[in-house]
Amino acid sequence: MRIDDYLSTVGIIKRRTVAKDLGANGLIEVNGRKVKPAYSVNVNDIIRINGSRPFAAEVLDVPTRSVSKSERDSYFKEIPHA
Repeated sequence: MRIDDYLSTVGIIKRRTVAKDLGANGLIEVNGRKVKPAYSVNVNDIIRINGSRPFAAEVLDVPTRSVSKSERDSYFKEIPHA
């Protein structure tokens, strides 16, 4: 799953277009590397979103379908942003 789609599907970012813009502007890092919106997310990846509201999370699972709000926490674990 593309990182822009993952971020919106699991509810880290509300809209995929916003996630796509963040990636295009170099504000998303995975495992310490800046990535484009088309980056394919893998389990155990560490995602860092830089900008006005920094956020970091570890990918626990990659969904294959839409995710309900009650299930979202099972797909990522927030970690302290360093």
